[in-house]
Formats: sequence, C-alpha cells, structure tokens
Amino acid sequence: MSEAAKGKVVVLSGPSGVGKTTVLRRLLAECPLPLRVSVSATTRPPRPGEVHGRDYHFLSTEEFHRRRERGEFLECYEVYGSGWWYGTLKAEVVAGLESGAWVVLGIDVHGAFAVVNHYPDAITIFLRPNSLEELERRLRGRGTEDEESIQRRLQQARNELALADWYRHQVINDDLDRAVGEICQILVRIGETRHV
Repeated sequence: MSEAAKGKVVVLSGPSGVGKTTVLRRLLAECPLPLRVSVSATTRPPRPGEVHGRDYHFLSTEEFHRRRERGEFLECYEVYGSGWWYGTLKAEVVAGLESGAWVVLGIDVHGAFAVVNHYPDAITIFLRPNSLEELERRLRGRGTEDEESIQRRLQQARNELALADWYRHQVINDDLDRAVGEICQILVRIGETRHV
C-alpha cells in the first residue's frame, strides 16, 4: 500500500467534561477529511441511548481481560478508580488505517502515550477547557456524578492539564464552532503538507 493511501492516527485528549464527544461528532460531520472514530471498548454498562458498536464495544470484565491478555489492545486502563476499564482495540485502528481513513482516538493522556509509542507520527491534539471553573460547571451540569466523583475528575483534570504541553497541538473549547473549525484546519493543513 502506498503511503498516500494509508490513513493517519489522530489522538484527541482532554479532561472529562471538556466536550470531546461533542467535538468528535461535529468533526466527523464537518471536516472534509476521511475521518473515522475508533470505537473504544469498555466494561462499564451502557448509559441511556448508547448503542453497542457505535458508542462503545460493551464487554464483560472477563471478555475485556481475555482480550487484554491476548494483546488485542493498543492501550487500556481503569478510569478514575471506578473499576471500569476502557481500551482501544488494535483491530479497530488497523482496519481504519488500511482503508485510508484518518482514525481518531478520543482517549486520555496515558492512553495517548501508549498510542504514540506504536504510532510515533500520530497527530496529537489536547482539548482544553477555558478554565477549571468552567469544567466543574460542565461536570455538575451533567447530573451523572456524585460529589466524590466530581472531585476525583477535577483532580484528574489538573493532572492531565499539567501534561498538555506534550501534545503537538492544543485547542481551547470555549466555543464549539471555533474549536471544531480549528481542529479541522490543523488536520487539513497536515493532510496538505503530506501530499506536497
């Protein structure tokens, strides 16, 4: 396969509540590149409206760990001490790249480190809140977290923000249209330089 026909790996990280899922949906709809989101696997139960294979691959804990032991994950981790595991299946990424898609992974910072070990030329983008206060407001606005969980997520956000400079690009999500447009411009510019 020629290099031009191969896709790219795009890593999008950011703290819980920053809007990664919303940004990803808009990017898929609006960016002219052949973007494809890698569907993560998780052991947590589906939330209302979530669909297996579209939002996540919902796996039992036993199945998740069987696949982990077989080396089927590019990266995987337990989130926020919750007991729920999340991971990126290698097969998802490889299939996308071989089809020529730009495979977008919405993953945390430690997952990003693991992915870049496998794909050193991955495009890394960190989505930032405009402030921790705004992030806390969004987390509380979800109505899905108890106080302990909110505080744990805010501490995790501080830890992740401290590592944001490791990413090649940083985008502030204080305006959804602008953030989506900025990320799309970054990717289009990279696509253009690859074909010069």
